[in-house]
Amino acid sequence: MQFRFNGLLQQEGWTEPAYVLVDDDGIISAISEKPFDGHGIEAVNGFALPGFQNAHSHAFQYAMAGEAENHPAGIADDFWTWREAMYRCALSVNPDQAESIAAMLYAEMLRHGYTHVAEFHYLHHNHDGIPYDNPAEMGFRMVRAAKTAGIGITLIPVFYQTGNFGIAPDPGQRRFINPTVDAYLQLFHASKEALSLYDKSYLAWSIHSLRAARQESILELFEQMPTNLPFHIHAAEQLKEVSASVAYSGLRPVQWLLENLPVNRNFFIVHATHLDDNELRGLATSGATVVLCPGTEGNLGDGIFRMKDYVREGGQWCIGTDSHISLNPMAEFRMMDYRQRLVSHRRNTFDGDAAQYMVHTAFRQGKFAMGIQHSNHFAPGQPLDAVVYDADAPLIAKSNALNRLATLLYTSDASGITGTMVSGKWVVKNNQHISGATIRENFLSTLSDLH
Repeated sequence: MQFRFNGLLQQEGWTEPAYVLVDDDGIISAISEKPFDGHGIEAVNGFALPGFQNAHSHAFQYAMAGEAENHPAGIADDFWTWREAMYRCALSVNPDQAESIAAMLYAEMLRHGYTHVAEFHYLHHNHDGIPYDNPAEMGFRMVRAAKTAGIGITLIPVFYQTGNFGIAPDPGQRRFINPTVDAYLQLFHASKEALSLYDKSYLAWSIHSLRAARQESILELFEQMPTNLPFHIHAAEQLKEVSASVAYSGLRPVQWLLENLPVNRNFFIVHATHLDDNELRGLATSGATVVLCPGTEGNLGDGIFRMKDYVREGGQWCIGTDSHISLNPMAEFRMMDYRQRLVSHRRNTFDGDAAQYMVHTAFRQGKFAMGIQHSNHFAPGQPLDAVVYDADAPLIAKSNALNRLATLLYTSDASGITGTMVSGKWVVKNNQHISGATIRENFLSTLSDLH
């Protein structure tokens, strides 16, 4: 089978037109500007970009998206008050409901052009905080939801031990907690079994944050965990977190990581909003990747990451949607860029073609965050994972190769997506998920039960 696209985005630019030959498993056999003889052609009137990589997700939080935006007068609403609403959400869902929420979320991610998600998963236990018979029951549900939706998933079981720096867990956190390293190791090894459910699933590991684990436990865990898997951790999202870290250890969060752990290209630091100059340079030169979630960071009032300075130092980054208040990757890129423009009063956050830089960097580092080492957009031997934008959209129909990607990035939304492919199969077509009706029905039933 071969597909004909009006254009296919590669790192070096557009291939126009592009014929992509795939085998029965949706693996690319060859790419050419001319058709392959002896194979049927499906003509696609659109421009194909590599499927976006969503490197940070808390799926259950999708059930509360938009429900924490009523701010009574006289209340200093911030991240910490929002967190109480999040705990209430976390305490309310059972495994079936968590699965239906995740399936709906993942279907919507696909509709917006994401083809792989990293599920930063810390909703582990039952409502009383007691592990299920299968310690990774909720992780299994995330993988099943990904399979239902047809999105690739990297399951990241999270070690969550304490409530804050040196403080016992809050009752609202009871479903998250593994009190010992051994308990987390049991969870991690049980999570490996979930991969047998789905051939597009991978595994990484995580410590929620420095405030959520004892320092000695963090060091012990690093002695026992595989060194070849991606490691994800929240750090320096909030100013209060930074000051608490200094009070507890004498070091800022990212400073502590750089001085105590072997920070390298397998590290994925989520948010890193508040960095001083030494942390910024150290992180940029370590090979680590910062996972930015602009929609959530803006919604929670976290602050503005020092993107322009970080990129100037050679720092790497990718994107995620975290609490899923925003699911459009193009909007994440725009917010990331525009925040820097507002701070610097300059339009050139990035040198050269900003759209090309953002899409290429987010794809490459996002793949690494998933534990997938190839970084070519489309190449023989890789699955055909693509998001396809309508070639007849008004601003795209007469666009040229030089400005097309920028036009897509700075002007488009999900309505311009004609479809999303995973392993050469349409999972979204004509802006509708192929199993959307059933997934939506289950999700709405879950919300009815929860409200």
